[in-house]
Amino acid sequence: MGNQSSKASKNVILHQTKPNTQWENNNVILQQIKPNTQWENKKVIPQQITPNTQWENKKVIPQQITPNTQWENKVNQCPFSKQVKNYQDGLCHQDTLHHRAVKSQICTSKVCEGSIMTPKAMTRCASSTLPSSDDILMQAIDFINQYYKSNKNLKVEEHLSRLEEVAKEIEATGSYQLTTKELEFGAKQAWRNAPRCIGRIQWANLQVLFDARKCRTAEDMFQMLCDHIQFATNGGNLRSAITVFPQRTEGQHDFRVWNSQLIRYAGYKMTGGTIIGDPASVDFTEICIQLGWTPNYGQFDVLPLVLQANGEDPQFFEIPQHLILEVPMEHPQYKWFKDLNLRWYALPAVSNMLLEIGGLEFPACPFNGWYLGTEIGVRDFCDTQRYNVLERVGRHMGLETQKLSSLWKDQALVAINVAVMHSFQKNKVTITDHHTASESFMQHMEMEVRLRGGCPADWVWLVPPMSGSLTPVFHQEMLNYILSPFFYYQPDPWLTHKWKDKKRKERRHTISFKGLIRAVLFSQTLIKSALAKRVRCTVLYATETGKSQTFAKKLNTMMNCAFSSRVVCMEDYNFSELEMESLLIVVTSTFGNGDCPGNGEVYCVFGLGSRMYPHFCAFAHAVDDRFAALGAIRVSSTGEGDELNGQEEAFSAWACTAFKVSYFRIRYENNRFICNTSAVIIIIWLGFTALSALHSKAVVPMKLKRRQNLQNPKSSRATILVELEMDGSTETLNFVPGDHVGIFPGNSPELVAGILKHLPNAPPINQSLRLEFLSAYPGTEPSYLQDERIPPCPLAQALTYYLDVTTPPSQSLLRKLSKIAKQEDHRQRLLALASDFQVYTTWKEFHKPTFLEVLEEFSSLDLSAAFLLSQLPLLKPRLYSISSSPDLHPQELHLTVAVVSYYTQEGKGPLHFGLCSTWLNTIKEGDMVPCFVHRYPSYHIPKIAPCILVGVGSGIAPFRSFWQQQLHDMKKTGLKGNPMTLVFGCRGSDTDHLYKEETLDMRDNSTLSSIITAYSRQTGQPKVYVQDILREQLNDKVFEVLHHNPGHLYICGGMNMAHDVAATIKEILVSRLGITLTQAEEYLSRLKNEKRYHEDIFGS
Repeated sequence: MGNQSSKASKNVILHQTKPNTQWENNNVILQQIKPNTQWENKKVIPQQITPNTQWENKKVIPQQITPNTQWENKVNQCPFSKQVKNYQDGLCHQDTLHHRAVKSQICTSKVCEGSIMTPKAMTRCASSTLPSSDDILMQAIDFINQYYKSNKNLKVEEHLSRLEEVAKEIEATGSYQLTTKELEFGAKQAWRNAPRCIGRIQWANLQVLFDARKCRTAEDMFQMLCDHIQFATNGGNLRSAITVFPQRTEGQHDFRVWNSQLIRYAGYKMTGGTIIGDPASVDFTEICIQLGWTPNYGQFDVLPLVLQANGEDPQFFEIPQHLILEVPMEHPQYKWFKDLNLRWYALPAVSNMLLEIGGLEFPACPFNGWYLGTEIGVRDFCDTQRYNVLERVGRHMGLETQKLSSLWKDQALVAINVAVMHSFQKNKVTITDHHTASESFMQHMEMEVRLRGGCPADWVWLVPPMSGSLTPVFHQEMLNYILSPFFYYQPDPWLTHKWKDKKRKERRHTISFKGLIRAVLFSQTLIKSALAKRVRCTVLYATETGKSQTFAKKLNTMMNCAFSSRVVCMEDYNFSELEMESLLIVVTSTFGNGDCPGNGEVYCVFGLGSRMYPHFCAFAHAVDDRFAALGAIRVSSTGEGDELNGQEEAFSAWACTAFKVSYFRIRYENNRFICNTSAVIIIIWLGFTALSALHSKAVVPMKLKRRQNLQNPKSSRATILVELEMDGSTETLNFVPGDHVGIFPGNSPELVAGILKHLPNAPPINQSLRLEFLSAYPGTEPSYLQDERIPPCPLAQALTYYLDVTTPPSQSLLRKLSKIAKQEDHRQRLLALASDFQVYTTWKEFHKPTFLEVLEEFSSLDLSAAFLLSQLPLLKPRLYSISSSPDLHPQELHLTVAVVSYYTQEGKGPLHFGLCSTWLNTIKEGDMVPCFVHRYPSYHIPKIAPCILVGVGSGIAPFRSFWQQQLHDMKKTGLKGNPMTLVFGCRGSDTDHLYKEETLDMRDNSTLSSIITAYSRQTGQPKVYVQDILREQLNDKVFEVLHHNPGHLYICGGMNMAHDVAATIKEILVSRLGITLTQAEEYLSRLKNEKRYHEDIFGS
């Protein structure tokens, strides 16, 4: 490779071109220019400099620039190539390109940092000073050499002339300017050299360079970026492009695009920690709001462009809507996927990286290609720190989402990615699947090895996030190194920007050192005093694999909210402290055949294991028994976590219960103990207390135990079984089959956020508000008193849990809204709706508007928080029939809920969702559900009497509690139960027959006497309804139960169905008794008065 020179060596090699001659055989030495010397007296000497020149003691390296120069800390050159192997086909190639790397990666012989997101070697930071002229010159010559070497048509004279021109400019100014052609070549080379890009086969097709180096203001930048977006989007046929703004000078006058991508969705952190939109954008969204941007609080709000010109403070610009192309997501098989309302923008334009070309840095250089499907389908939609829709989709697919070994995540992930690819292709928007991209990269790598002797590649980034080993890149060894030109990461601009606006500069309060010390000591005293009052808690763990340790640390974090908690390994615990413990919690695994872990051998409270093996959690239960024998008090029952089925969920539920039980028990036993418990628990209990006071109901906190879709996933509808359980309380649920449960749901975050955006001066999200009214009595001073209508809380919480924003507003509310409308036409329209009942009814039935839709229709309304809190109606509970027996499932409530969704405006309007059914279908297992038992004595089941049960769809709900109770009683007494005939109606047997297997089991064990089903839309069969069954198949049975025997008829379903069944019963009575229709109506009324004809009607 030639002689090595020292770091001080300033030799520069220029490769001269001759026709039909290889570059490496033609070396020309360019004499370096001495500082303060005029160029016109210098000549280019095409021969080696002799030792007697000013370069004495310097060595000339033929063919290659000195490796250890100061400007880029080049890696030491090695005369050998590195072998890279493909394990799929066994082929190897030799990489020599890595010798031209300008920077070494951080990896050392002891540490590999290949998975670091932004390694230092790939990051450039702004500096207050420019690199030295010598460093810039070395890099400039290297780049100019690359440029002219790539273009065989350029002459050597032009090459030398350009080098001389650049050298003069650097000597005069300390920097230089690239021509447009050089800039375009550099941008393409940077893409070609990007080791983390899988689509580099397209590098030479970078179609347009928007040369924006003449921009001076943020407005100029915005116009250029709008042109870029419009060109690149191209109606969906995406084109790769790059816009380059002025280069960096001394680092204080940078041009920057503060957005990470030109188009990206906002993220809003709401009350309680929930996030609407993209969680990855929360910090930047807050910056946009601080700059004056008005948020919309939607899931997919495009952020404004935040642009910084010449080091000035940034400005924000809304991207014109017509420039933003978005793709709504749908699945080719699952029709419900469209109702998830997912979408994504078409143009992936990275805007926060730095482009380095020939020693010049361009900190603002947004560029785009097109999406790889998995970027959206895996990372954006399914990452837990992003939109995280995986479990939601899995539930819609009917997968076992509580069992990791069912591989539900993989199935749902594939479905989501199929939807992404299908949606982009259906809308004719450019996208590439990960298999095609992997194949193309292998072609690119093969071509690069042939042309350049290697290809820099980062295996960690190039292997797709799904189907890894199914792609060829997985089996390919790779070398990762940095060439020039290159795209570098750079720090977020808001972390380093120096604000010019004095109002935005941080206010510094002067405080003396002595005052600071006093404040610290005082705070320390308060903290010690508070901590000293806390009860001591010790969490012990014993583990073989480390999982128990992980759970113990999670539990310790939770317990520290109220206790002075610590976590200790069992083998490190001093058991002489055992009798001093106030609260001891143990988390341990069961090892092998029910044995204890190697570092435990003591006891446990929560056990981890797998039901694949015998003696599940045996060690945990053995130690628990031993504790009880020694006289210890068990504050919570032993928990069990099955590795095959929801281990983490089981631990979380047990931990919450253990925390509450421990806290309240110790609090009441030790009056000196005062604790600020978890904020989440406080909010929950205050919420239940407030709901009880608002509605005069004994609200009980229940927890979602399980949810199951009872209908076939292929069905266009969903009916869910919701299982609720008491949350660690000793209170007993008092209800009987036939009773109802009232549920207090929450409004959707999207609806609440949409209303909040219509408040011009909305209070801060987390600020608690108290509604007060002015009280003035004769002879007293006017004063404000608290309105007890709703408790003090943040506005978002009130809109979520206390106020009704889904029911169409009443005429009275519309009249009040007319008084705050700014536009006259809005005011008149609202007055018309408030005054004319016919007009109001037509409007309400057609639109069925939510309060948000009213605000959108009458956009001039000048809303205030006080108006919302005082005028909106209270959110009423929803009643559901209980679908379980209190004896068969103690301390539980089961519900059968039809998930409601419909299009307004005669099927052409927006999609609306049932408030409570949708809420129950979207909350997570373990979430709290405020509810109360509503007694319904007229629908209770008799002790001894034949019964006919008639239900349609979710109307089967109360009958499930009937047969479960009868099953329990028959097992308990051994006696035969009441004769029960079930008549059930639904659309089809394959998709909509609820509890089909369970009812057949009940018939087989004689709990149900018979089951007759009416299918209204069964393929190949005529429509049959429940009234047809009563008329044609059960005519004698109905007459016998209602006339001869003191039997009962129960009906549950919609109003129309109940009306049709009543008409059929009257027909039967007319026919069998020979009476008139009027007499049959009187007979039916008498049955109702005798409580033998029971109706549970819902809907309209």
